[in-house]
Amino acid sequence: MRLLAVFSHPDDELGCLGTLAKHAKRGDEVMLVWTTHGELASQFDNHSDSEVRRIRQEHGAWVADTVGAQHHFFDMGDSHMTGERSESLQLAKLYAHFQPDVVLTWSDDSPHPDHRMTAKITFDAITLARIPKILNEGQGGHSEDIEEMITAHRQPVRLFQYVSSASARPVVHIDIGEEIELVKEVFTFYQEFYGWSFTPEDFLATRAAHGRESGVKYAEKLQRRQAFAPALEFLI
Repeated sequence: MRLLAVFSHPDDELGCLGTLAKHAKRGDEVMLVWTTHGELASQFDNHSDSEVRRIRQEHGAWVADTVGAQHHFFDMGDSHMTGERSESLQLAKLYAHFQPDVVLTWSDDSPHPDHRMTAKITFDAITLARIPKILNEGQGGHSEDIEEMITAHRQPVRLFQYVSSASARPVVHIDIGEEIELVKEVFTFYQEFYGWSFTPEDFLATRAAHGRESGVKYAEKLQRRQAFAPALEFLI
């Protein structure tokens, strides 16, 4: 199985780290993707643009290595995302390459516009990745170009998103009891870097609360969005 997690900024992945690590440990292929470098964080006020990208890429590489995942950065611009087709198409081409079975992303109504736009293009890319003519726009049609043509990803994709209280989509819990120390390690890394007042103990308490909802010690909580729903026999 191939699992792709698509988020806006390094640290957004904290809501599903245990899930990613659990799948990687099982032997699944896992990839972490960020649509921006999170370059507008106040910690980088005195850094050059290239230095910010270097630091962020080091952060992403460390997190991915800790989880057991591949990783990829796009450069769509922190707080500049629009959700337009060109952004979706970049992601669709990655889908076609990685061929994910499951995709994780933000909820549709997060307060941060980058989060909402990331959720939008993550969903839109599922359809764009199915259409060869879209994936290969601008490619030549001659025989010598055949090996360079992108193959569409037409298999069903299960899409899961961070939980939103405004959504009635089905909720799932993932038992992360065995992964909790890894999750705590990554949270602590970010918490110390950013100087968050939200402590590792506070963070673990939220995972424990999700666990109580589902009968385990620690859990992560997601909602499932049907990209291509199964056929029904009748409407009612």
